Parts: sequence; C-alpha cells; structure tokens
Amino acid sequence: MSIERLQPFINGAFTPSETSKYMPVYNPSTGEVIAETPCCTAREVASAVEAARAAFPAWASTPCAKRVEVLYRFRELLMEHMDELTMILCRENGKNWDEAQGDLLKVKEPVEVALGAPSLMMGESLMNVTSGFDSTLYREPLGVFAGIAPFNFPAMIPMGWMMPMCIATGNTLVLKAASMTPMTSMRLCALLAEAGLPKGVVNLVTCSRNEAELLLSHPDVAGVTFVGSTSIGRHIYATAAANGKRVSCLCEAKNHALVLADAPIERTVAGIVNSAFGCAGERCMALPAIAVDERIADALVAELLRQVKTKKIGPAYDKTTDLGPLVTAEHRQSVVNWIEAGVAEGAKLVLDGRNVTVPGYENGFYLGHTIFDHVTPDMRVGNSEIFGPVLCVKRVKGFEEGLALMNASEFANGSVIFTQNGYYAREFAKRTHGGMVGVNVGIPVPAGMFPFCGHKHSFFGDLHVLGKDGLRFYTESKVVTTRWFDEEERKQSAVGTWDGAL
Repeated sequence: MSIERLQPFINGAFTPSETSKYMPVYNPSTGEVIAETPCCTAREVASAVEAARAAFPAWASTPCAKRVEVLYRFRELLMEHMDELTMILCRENGKNWDEAQGDLLKVKEPVEVALGAPSLMMGESLMNVTSGFDSTLYREPLGVFAGIAPFNFPAMIPMGWMMPMCIATGNTLVLKAASMTPMTSMRLCALLAEAGLPKGVVNLVTCSRNEAELLLSHPDVAGVTFVGSTSIGRHIYATAAANGKRVSCLCEAKNHALVLADAPIERTVAGIVNSAFGCAGERCMALPAIAVDERIADALVAELLRQVKTKKIGPAYDKTTDLGPLVTAEHRQSVVNWIEAGVAEGAKLVLDGRNVTVPGYENGFYLGHTIFDHVTPDMRVGNSEIFGPVLCVKRVKGFEEGLALMNASEFANGSVIFTQNGYYAREFAKRTHGGMVGVNVGIPVPAGMFPFCGHKHSFFGDLHVLGKDGLRFYTESKVVTTRWFDEEERKQSAVGTWDGAL
C-alpha cells in the first residue's frame, strides 16, 4: 500500500514542505502507516501567520453577510462529502463509523451557529446618552488567531470549535493540526477553498511543539485557542497571555457520575456504557468514573458486565463495530500502564480488556472494555485522566458523600447525576463543580449555541469556546460617541464638551 505524503495548506494551496522530517499517520484498525505528515519548519509556520496577516484586512472589510456565504457553501459541501470524510476520519483516528460521522456533524452545528454572525455581531446603541450625545457599541475582529488541535476530534475541534466563528467574525486563522490525525482537517481545508474562502483566511500546518511555540509569541497572532493536556494548556496560557494574546485552553478531565439508589439500573447503565466507552474513551467528555450508592453497586456492576459483553470490538470502518481501536500503539501502551497501576493500587479488576484480539486485524491498536470496582479516593487510577476505555466504580453511602468525592477532583469538565429525585437533581446542579452538568444525561455536551465550559484545571482563560463566549473571544468592542453641532451653536461657540457633560 502506498504511503501518502501530506502537505501544509498555506495561502490557499497545498504545497510541498521544505522539511526533511515527516511523522507517521497510522490506520489504528490495522496498525499500518497510511501517510506521512510534515514537521513544518519554523519558517513555514511563520509563513502561515504571514499569509493570515496579509489576508486579514480584506477579509475583515468584507461585509459579514458576505463572509458567512462561504460557510453556507462549506456546510453543503460537508454534507455532500459526508461518507468520504467519515472514512478518512475512521482510517486515521479509529472511531467507529457512527462516532466518526458524529464528529463531522459537530462541525456542521457550530457552522450553523456562525451563520448567524450578522445578527450576533450587532452592537448596542443609546441615543441622547447625555444631552446631544449618542453612543454606539460595535464588535470588530482582532486579526490572526492560532488554533492548536488535539488528535481525538480531528473534525469537530479544529473545524467546529476553532474555525467557524473565528472567520465569520472577520478574523483569519492558522491551525496546527495534530500530527497523528491531520488528514480530516486537510480535506476540510480543501472544501473551504472549494466553497470560495479567500487565500490565507484559513491555513493549516503540522509540526512539533518546538515550531508551534512560535504561535504563542508571534507579534502578528492576536489570540490562541488550544485543546489538550492540562500541563501543556497551562504553559500555553501563561506564555501566550504574557505576550498579550487572548487565550482559551480546554484541558484534561476526570468526569464523574453520581448514581443514586433510585436510578433505573438498566437505562442508567446504557448511558454509562455509551459515555464511558464511546470513542474508546478518547474524549474529554468521557465518563471514566462513577460514584455509586453502595446499596445498588453490586447490581449495577453486574449490569455493566452484561451490557458491555454484547458490544463488538472491531475495525473503525466496519459499521457493526461498537468499540474501535486506540489511536496509536504508544497511546494503547499508556492505557495498559494505567490498568497495571490500578491493579497495583488494589482496585478490583472485574473486566480486563488488555488481551483483546480482532481476527484479521491482529496488528491493530485494540484494547477492550475495562472495568475497575472498589476504587478508593486515594487511587490515582480513579483520579487521573486515562483517555481510554477504562471505567472506575467508586462506592459511596449516598448523595452527600458522592458529591463531596466528585467535587474533590482537580478537574471539572462534565458532571452527571442519575436519579429520579427532583430535589437531589436540583441540589446537584447547584452544588457540583462541573461546568457542564447532566441530569440523567451521560454526555452533557451542550449544543453549539451554548459554551463548552470546563472549570478548575479543565480550563484556562476567561471566555469559553462556542456560544456567546465564542463570539466575544473572537471580537473586540469599540464604543463610538458622537455629537453634531448646529449652525447657531457653532456661531455662538457654545460652551459644553463631552468631558463636562457627565
């Protein structure tokens, strides 16, 4: 099988990189290298910023209604090429078919929100704010933004969270795609060009952290948005903010669910299985830990085992697959190491996915569903982000103990309760630290008109992605105050200035 050599997308075109270093892109289902992506040089990263800077004045001056016409066409091309894009995403990431298609549909949704930019960008005004003076607030684009994307959602994050509102509001963008999964974003860049996006408005590079560091200090970059680990997010936030840039960093999570004794076990477990093991656990809104009322814990664990054992493990592009492979062999080994650490800590391994093989795909990066029971608060396996199909069951005496256990986490992305009790559901929503709360909803990811709002060490910044926060992140407020003098006032040199009017 031939190995495709990928190219960066700079100033409206894919061009061969000047680098001599290329990074492998694997098909996780087979373990084969399917492409090589360039480790772009610092000069190439700088040229992408220069292309975005040069494109900014004309794009910012384009009427907002004209800008979103490109996104209208892009949305139609996205749907037209859905099967092709789904296959690309399955092959490079390992998500099953439905999950990969869901990743792409999560591009469509923020694009549709960004189509409302002409209304969303409307400012505010007050005539006669004081005698003879009128004030109007406008929202304006800032310039070049940099987006640093992770491997786990190669469509949704760079092309849904980072791109649509950024360019709809008149900014330009340099994306640093994940070197493990760049092909989906590259194909979407081609569709943006086909939709009529002017050269330089969106650019895409792949590189190492060394070259990406340039984006944090480059004087022509106005803001940086990032999704990834907390350690890197903290560094990006500190460095970019110190260089005067707007920054939004979405980071790690260890989302928990609290399962009360009145929760219907079968339906609750179905939600837990979907949220804990969907996308092979490689998502920041996975549900890798559950605090279960000890009165129903045995029954719930038994139902977990029953439901999980009906799930098919297989290649991503087999439409009957429930659980696909992990993204790379290295990441699979990292998750295996965590399972071994959990065993060493004394957690009870009730289902071990380490020895899974898929006939005909023996070299794929597969890891089966794994469940730990009797995980205690001091165990690292229950507190750290594993990013794999591993579920930790923590037994608690009831609502208060469960809530306290969850709130002790350093992370606070998602937080879920399963109950039929309205009082406890309401108390949970008020008192949980999670930024996105689910009541009998295992994956409480909000729709694109609401922000994706992690708390604590799951987020660094002031404004979240999507929703009105996203609009504010990509725009700057300008207030214009006006006064007009009539002929008689000018003749008499009337006394009174703006400074003295308030």
